[in-house]
Amino acid sequence: MNQLVNRAYNFNAGPSALPLPVLDKAQQELIDFRGTGMSVMELSHRSAAYEEVHNQAIALLKELLSIPEDYEVLFVQGGASLQFSMIPMNFLKSEQQAGYIMTGSWSEKAFSEAKLFGNPYHVASTKEGKYRRIPSLDELKFNSDDAYVHLTSNNTIYGTQWQKFPDTENVPLVADMSSDIFSKPFDVSKFALIYAGAQKNLGPSGVTVVIIRKDLLEKANANIPTMLKYSTFSKNNSLYNTPPTFGIYMLGEVLNWAKSIGGIEEIARRNEEKAKLIYDAIDQSNGFYLGHAEKDSRSLMNITFRLKDEELEKQFLAEAKKEGFIGVNGHRSVGGCRASTYNAVPYEACKAFSQFMVQFQQING
Repeated sequence: MNQLVNRAYNFNAGPSALPLPVLDKAQQELIDFRGTGMSVMELSHRSAAYEEVHNQAIALLKELLSIPEDYEVLFVQGGASLQFSMIPMNFLKSEQQAGYIMTGSWSEKAFSEAKLFGNPYHVASTKEGKYRRIPSLDELKFNSDDAYVHLTSNNTIYGTQWQKFPDTENVPLVADMSSDIFSKPFDVSKFALIYAGAQKNLGPSGVTVVIIRKDLLEKANANIPTMLKYSTFSKNNSLYNTPPTFGIYMLGEVLNWAKSIGGIEEIARRNEEKAKLIYDAIDQSNGFYLGHAEKDSRSLMNITFRLKDEELEKQFLAEAKKEGFIGVNGHRSVGGCRASTYNAVPYEACKAFSQFMVQFQQING
């Protein structure tokens, strides 16, 4: 099937592109889900039909990410923004410190929430350099008695991504992986807790995946509201209350699609290939396009750049929109241009955008 038939070149930063085969299947099952006579959105979350959907999604995540046995997979709501609060609420005591590695706006937001509960501090920060890079491992200075160390694995606004994760030894490592989970292989066992909004690589908005080591669960603060405890979700298989059933169904189908094309290794190969098309257009432009991120910190998911002239940049964005490239404006807080090349964005879309960039330079350079 041609994945671009009547489809936009969708470079939105999130919610973002979903695989067309997944959308096709969801459309086919929308009215009558597997002979139930109901949509999956109409099923009781206590029904056997939905329970199968729910458990399969968890099993696929464990399989495709090679999640060890001593971890739980939870489905919660509220996005990464709620996790910014839930993590310190559960794991940071008022007299404790927690280290935050500052690499962009989302780590700033997480840090601000942690200040409400304990004593967070900056392990390292690249803010002075306008968040153009990820700190080197040598720059990271944390304390052995920290409650945890927090990082943001990929920065959607600035287009940077961790290439190698730190070893925090006995200090729990926590990661916001909202914008690059399942984009390339990584070792889950390095982390005590991983959280990710689904709306970039895993499915539609509304579901937040939490992967948490069981021993960390046992250390959580018990004196907080029920729905803000990770243990509530763990003890009830994320079914304490009504979960976002359609979103979890879609997440499972995205994982089935990923498995069918070769899993995370093939996803990573495709992502590298797609990103290279656009980075090559930047690097070979002789300064016409100016990449924001330093080369050794570049993201495979969010490619950020500017043009040498502000008026030319406005023209570029206007013409890109006219040509059907959606979502290539930079984040409202920084401006510029951004192409988000998440897993479901097809190679053809990235090739077309790369060609547009080259042609625009030829005409306006």
